[in-house]
Amino acid sequence: MRTKFNRYIEKLQDRITQKLAEVDGKARFKEDFWERSGGGGGRTRVLENGAAFEKGGVNISAVNGELPESMKNYFKVKAGNFFACGLSIVIHPKNPFVPTVHANWRYFELYNSKGELQDQWFGGGQDLTPYYLFEEDARHFHQVCKKACDAHDKDFYPQYKKRCDEYFWNAHRGEARGVGGLFFDYLRPDDKHSAENWYDFVTGTGDSFLEAYVPIVEKRNNINYSDAQRQWQEVRRGRYVEFNLIHDKGTLFGLKTNGRIESILMSLPPHVQWQYNHKPDPNSKEEELVSVLENPRAWV
Repeated sequence: MRTKFNRYIEKLQDRITQKLAEVDGKARFKEDFWERSGGGGGRTRVLENGAAFEKGGVNISAVNGELPESMKNYFKVKAGNFFACGLSIVIHPKNPFVPTVHANWRYFELYNSKGELQDQWFGGGQDLTPYYLFEEDARHFHQVCKKACDAHDKDFYPQYKKRCDEYFWNAHRGEARGVGGLFFDYLRPDDKHSAENWYDFVTGTGDSFLEAYVPIVEKRNNINYSDAQRQWQEVRRGRYVEFNLIHDKGTLFGLKTNGRIESILMSLPPHVQWQYNHKPDPNSKEEELVSVLENPRAWV
């Protein structure tokens, strides 16, 4: 399974970077291979200063080795090794009317001191972070997510949509990071779903990513915007940074396992603002967005 899923994310990275570069039309992804001192490595692809995308990263990694002490405590084991592979995407558009998007799909194995497989699970999801609310865009994104889920189990979408709303929640701000999507973790083989079943589901959501995001980019990218709207985008990006550095489990896992810092912090936007006690004007489009973030809603 580890070989099969790793091959999948390698091919998915190729498909996604090729399409996003085509949509941007100006910039190209720069490729960077790296190795982890404890075992494994990855292939980072980053696009910067494009026509549509100010910064974007589509990264894959496959790392292995002895569990760090912090992770032994987390998994409540005394000894053992791990393997983890995954693909992670963060795209920060230039135009404030185009939303930021994040996605990742990952697979983890845990072994005992004899090298025997003790545990395995999948995780991942995709979510949308707009700066201005277009309800039809949120509905489209969620409809694609629902279709990918329904192909496997009708209960998956409501379950993983709810988990997404709960996970991407900036508790210190009392608001969501965006309008959600899907979030799932610890998808283990059980009496109902085999590892192959979970593989089919997770790769199905991965295959849906371009359909979920690209039409939104193409629809909104040529809208004219003002300096004030751009400033609002940068203020909201600050909330994105806060979530990633304070709450995000993937960021924390990467730091605790001696991950590659440039790849871990690839998710951070290049231009961001923190203004003291910033509040949008009453009855403005900016306030409309915040009201939705404070009260997540059903989109489909």
